[in-house]
Amino acid sequence: MKKNTNLRSVAAETIEKVVERGESLSTVLPVAQKLLAEKDAALLQELCYGVLRTLPQLEWVISQLMERPLTGKQRAVHFLIMVGLYQLMFTRIPAHAALAETVEGAVALKRQQLKGLINGVLRQFQRKQEELTTAMAEGDQQYLHPKWLLARLRNAWPEQWPQIVDANNQRPPMWLRVNRQHHSREEWLTLLQEAGKNAEPHPVHKDALRLEAPCPVSQLPGFDLGWVTVQDASAQGCVALLDPQNGETILDLCAAPGGKTTHILEVAPEASVLAVDIDAKRLARVSENLQRLNMTAEVKVGDGTAPEQWCGDRQFDRILLDAPCSATGVIRRHPDIKWLRRDRDIPELAAIQQQILDAVWPHLKPGGTLLYATCSVLPEENHLQVAAFLARHTDATLSDTGDEKQPGIQVFPDAQGGDGFYYAKLVKK
Repeated sequence: MKKNTNLRSVAAETIEKVVERGESLSTVLPVAQKLLAEKDAALLQELCYGVLRTLPQLEWVISQLMERPLTGKQRAVHFLIMVGLYQLMFTRIPAHAALAETVEGAVALKRQQLKGLINGVLRQFQRKQEELTTAMAEGDQQYLHPKWLLARLRNAWPEQWPQIVDANNQRPPMWLRVNRQHHSREEWLTLLQEAGKNAEPHPVHKDALRLEAPCPVSQLPGFDLGWVTVQDASAQGCVALLDPQNGETILDLCAAPGGKTTHILEVAPEASVLAVDIDAKRLARVSENLQRLNMTAEVKVGDGTAPEQWCGDRQFDRILLDAPCSATGVIRRHPDIKWLRRDRDIPELAAIQQQILDAVWPHLKPGGTLLYATCSVLPEENHLQVAAFLARHTDATLSDTGDEKQPGIQVFPDAQGGDGFYYAKLVKK
């Protein structure tokens, strides 16, 4: 495969695929990284994530510096200019290097006739940087969110929305889950410190540690042996509320990539677990995670709205439903969500969540527990969804998570804490 392609042009084409074609960054970035020398993979990631995080500000700056936006076949150059602006505004890359490499990116994009335009726009920004930065801090572009999402957050959380937006715009912390089958959290923390790294224990979730500084998993003691897993603290809260027990039959629905499946088996190693997901590709990661942790579970491709197709009339002691959602609680990890989601997606997602809840409820044994969870901060997918479910199902009762007025627990993303998450524990009478 060709190496040493111009890094800025690769970044521009990758960002274009996300913003213009609606492709997921987690899908297109690994492909793009293979075009470059290994040492350049981290910078490509920084530029792609950074531009997608700050897109409204970069768009606004371009609108101030150019009379007309570039369209059609020249659209990739629009994103190349963004890559140049991001370097000048938000990185420590020397300005002369950022300018030279970005302008040269036009050649790799076969748009060498636009080198002068790119150079002119970026130099104009350098001259006007101070006044543009001051003006930029006044409009909605300062929040780095699409208008529809800002409106929903302001409406749903009139007091908390600035905190949510601010957390979404931060770089995410790296949370770990210590496998209690091998070590206590304190024992593994000692091993980590001996390896020259430090971490903070989570105040509530017993297995969770936040690394002081993110690092490659190869530097974590015993990662290959299954001693530790990378998993956000809020996601770890699911299994604490589910409270799985040895000997039980447990369904993990929408299970990919398998973090919660393996957590269930760490807590209850003698439970019988069925992990189901509609996406066969992502489901392969469940099997990989089980293998790394030397665990066994039944893994099946299946649609949550039609459980009879993959489990017949089987019933479960506990069901963990991490429902498909808008993912508005994990924007700091996936900034492309802001540009891939649309306002119309929210009612559509809520309708799918309702279908899955209603379809899987008959497969819960009387006295059993269903934990409904999402990585969303929007009421339509969370407490409004659960309130409607309780109204439809008289044999369901809420347990340990809020009250009937405001069912469930809503967690907001926090710079030093976990992602945005929602949990509701439902028990069948």
